Amino acid sequence: MARRKKETNENLFILMTLAILIGICLFGVYKLYFEKGLINIDENNPPVTSTEIEQEQQENAEKVYVDVFFIGHNKAEEEVYKAVRREYDENIDGTKIEFAIKSLILGPMSKEINRGVYSEIPRGTRVISIKEYPDKVIIDLTADFEQGGAESLYKRVYQLIKTAKLNTSKPVYLYINGQKAEVLGGDGLMITQPLSENSLDG
Repeated sequence: MARRKKETNENLFILMTLAILIGICLFGVYKLYFEKGLINIDENNPPVTSTEIEQEQQENAEKVYVDVFFIGHNKAEEEVYKAVRREYDENIDGTKIEFAIKSLILGPMSKEINRGVYSEIPRGTRVISIKEYPDKVIIDLTADFEQGGAESLYKRVYQLIKTAKLNTSKPVYLYINGQKAEVLGGDGLMITQPLSENSLDG
């Protein structure tokens, strides 16, 4: 009887010792992760759930972009027209063609310039209006667009043509100060409309 009682006491002692050790371990984990910031639980900003991650991925997948044409160089150092992608939001930016042309006239961003693109469109050029009708689009720019030599003018017109045609399926017409453009610049660069890749072929 005494032996059984002794064994029971020993078992209780072992269980109590294990309980104490487990308690010490749990306390150590708490100190390590919570107090030292290895696990950070903010009641005001709970952890992101898998549903929220899926929603964010879906929103990113639904983003819409437009391409704006500037000028750069290819691997052979030849001058080429380069499309720069800009994120587009119809609730903020208006129609695609409107956003694309305004982005073109504003010129490349600093990060795009650092990647080697530039624009031949004079800095003083402003958009007077961009009117989209059921059967056409009219882009009206200030006369600053015509400033400069024939070679530069030729390139900027193609920047405009490429950007416009990529962002609308409607015929696009260029106006300068409210008048339909037929001759551009002091060198008399002839232009046929609606705008196309052949508009400057004469």
